[in-house]
Amino acid sequence: MQFTKINDVTLHYQVISAPEDKPTIVFSNSLGTDFRIWRDVIVRMVGDCSIVMYDKRGHGLSDVGKSPYKLDDHVNDLAGLLDHLGIDNAVICGLSVGGLIAQGLNFLRPDLVRAMILCDTAAKIGTDEMWNERIEIVREHGLAGIVDGNMQRWFTPAFHKEQADTLEGIKNMFLRMPVEGFIGTMIAIRDADLRGAASQTKVPTICIVGEEDGSTPPSLVVETAKMIPESRYEVIKNAAHIPCVEQPEILVEIIKAFFADASIKA
Repeated sequence: MQFTKINDVTLHYQVISAPEDKPTIVFSNSLGTDFRIWRDVIVRMVGDCSIVMYDKRGHGLSDVGKSPYKLDDHVNDLAGLLDHLGIDNAVICGLSVGGLIAQGLNFLRPDLVRAMILCDTAAKIGTDEMWNERIEIVREHGLAGIVDGNMQRWFTPAFHKEQADTLEGIKNMFLRMPVEGFIGTMIAIRDADLRGAASQTKVPTICIVGEEDGSTPPSLVVETAKMIPESRYEVIKNAAHIPCVEQPEILVEIIKAFFADASIKA
């Protein structure tokens, strides 16, 4: 287990090294999850890349810190972690709020970003009204008040039926995270708007979305893809908001094809 203090917050992270000539990929998680969601992607990429995973503040084994947060708090934590590890010029793969963090990092610290893989995310996610409603539910009822609705948006009906045991484990991960971290990050998402930054993106970028995503549907993700100059866009069938769990093999195929197209040698 690896920990370091960044911006007065202890972050939990893991590094899996590869030969020096291999690129580095950094995985940033969605709201209400920790870096274990990337497991089935990572096992298919070990040796091809150096891999960095981490739990953002308020999630997993990382500190909560001062909640609520701004998106820049999450962005500066990731920048500080990469500086601590001596990593720059990395491919940042972010899911949902992790995708917002990737975009924010590219805007604030472009020296750290070689390319972006934006999974089930957008430059602007949701409305103030939607987020405020969910914040109040969590304040009143805890994470149990939204867990079932989130699981419906995050995973396809087939996954609910065929992988019920895995779904229960993901619910456990969701329900056991700190409420302050969850609410703090919802506020960061609510207040984040990177639509202006999207048009200024200069690094190779691919936007990926599950065909049945109920949180950031394809119609939203493709809008962001259109904002980012020369970005690629891919839809994963039989997946919803968390394709790294539901369709990891397909996601890895897309990532490796993107590496090849963008001349990122793996």
